[in-house]
Order: sequence, then C-alpha cells, then structure tokens
Amino acid sequence: MQIAQNSVVAFHYTLTNDEGEVLDSSEGREPLTYLHGSGNIIPGLEKELEGRATGEKLNVKVAPEEGYGEVQEQLMQEVPRDAFQGVESVEPGMQFQAQTQGGPLMVTVKKVEGDTVVVDGNHPLAGQHLNFDVEIAEVREASEEEVEHGHVHGEGGEEH
Repeated sequence: MQIAQNSVVAFHYTLTNDEGEVLDSSEGREPLTYLHGSGNIIPGLEKELEGRATGEKLNVKVAPEEGYGEVQEQLMQEVPRDAFQGVESVEPGMQFQAQTQGGPLMVTVKKVEGDTVVVDGNHPLAGQHLNFDVEIAEVREASEEEVEHGHVHGEGGEEH
C-alpha cells in the first residue's frame, strides 16, 4: 500500500541539522506513527512521504518554510526580570510558557542582562534546514474513527 490521504504511517527516522548534528531519532524506540494528510507532522516531510511504501528508505531535506518556519524577529522580546516571579535564577536555555494575546506560547531564554531577559518565542528549529533519514516501517488504511478524530489510535497512537 502506498502512503496517501488517510493512511496510517509508521516510520523510523534520524533528524540532523546542516552540520550533521543529530537533533532527534527514533533509534531504539518504536517508529513514529501518524495519520497522513492531517497535519500531524511537518508539511515538507509529509509531502515527501506521499506515494511511498513499506520498506522504502529515503533522505529528505526540508526547508524552513516547510518545517518550523523562518525566524520571526517579532517573537524575540526583552522582558523585565521581575516578570519571572518565583524563579530564583533565570538562565539562557530555560523555557517558560508565556501568556500572550494569541494564547499560551513557549519561549526560550536567550540571554540575561541585568534586569532584562531576552526571550525567543520561535520554535527552536525555526530557520533551520531539517535533514531526515527515513525508513517506512508500515502503511495501512486508517479506521473511520481515526479519520474522524484526525489522529492514530492504538499502538503508536492515542488511546481513548
């Protein structure tokens, strides 16, 4: 069976950046399982998996606009240190959930200068090319319930 709209796909992957650094991998774990065409994985990878079948191996390079987007400068902000009440020490790399007009947003502390903290609301992989080595482990037709819910149920998916 080929990967198409409403297929359940299970695949192993290794994700690297352009420097060859491994950012994520399913090695030693169950394959990642998703419902094709439901927006459950980044668009650039989903597009490249279309039409593939069980057992196929492929390398996919996903551009930022088809991955986690370009870096949006307006998501980099300086906030006062006292906005982090109850946090004894604010350090670069720490992540917090900020409440914004658009709802909750994960932000990463980029630097701390005196009473000012620079936070970044971009996804940590925004602006980066994503290089995937993929091996397709299984392709099957989704159940009616999976299509209705927009995600996979059972092994590798969600339990209700």
